[in-house]
Amino acid sequence: MTVPYRAPADEAEALRVQEELRSRVDLVGPGPAAPATVAGLDVAYATSGDRLAAAVTVLDATSLAVVDEAVSVGRPAFPYVPGLFAFREMPALLAALDRLTVRPELLVCDGHGVAHPRRFGLACHLGLVTGLPAIGVGKTPLVGTWTGPGPRRGEWSPLRDRGEVVGRVLRTRDGTRPVFVSVGHRIGLDDAVERVLALTPRYRLPETTRTADRLCRRALAAGGDRG
Repeated sequence: MTVPYRAPADEAEALRVQEELRSRVDLVGPGPAAPATVAGLDVAYATSGDRLAAAVTVLDATSLAVVDEAVSVGRPAFPYVPGLFAFREMPALLAALDRLTVRPELLVCDGHGVAHPRRFGLACHLGLVTGLPAIGVGKTPLVGTWTGPGPRRGEWSPLRDRGEVVGRVLRTRDGTRPVFVSVGHRIGLDDAVERVLALTPRYRLPETTRTADRLCRRALAAGGDRG
């Protein structure tokens, strides 16, 4: 069951939407055990901040080759408010998703899921609206404290916020900075971490994030809107 996206009129309404929808997030899953396709979602902003490009790349989950991609270029749909970034980016990301010809089995967002002040980040919102399993993989934390993890690939430590485990701090490459993994929707945390490790065979960031980042930056530089 999906939830229609509703554009909020102001900050107060956006907060109400997050509070209302967070109880509908599935934090257990189990999610796809062996997805055939995995999508990466990322957004790049112009220096002026008044223009953005949202990109979705769909990868073959085994070879990590890009099998489909789409971009939407436009203006942020909501003011810059920490914790409400999803409302800036969701319309453009949903437009890009609509242009795909290959429906992915899992969404990997450059951002957060329940590792969010109101436990309802971009990955949660996208998961509910699309009905797809979703994971948030952040380069930096939005909330929480942690100790560690160890220096080796695959080692992790709990990300805790106000006494609650909201994600994992995961080392994807030996000796590199960790990433911050949290559940978005329809997948458990163990499975989310397993999927992220499968998407990071060579680099710190998942291939989904890397390919989507390149695509949205190219689209922004070109100044076009394509699918």
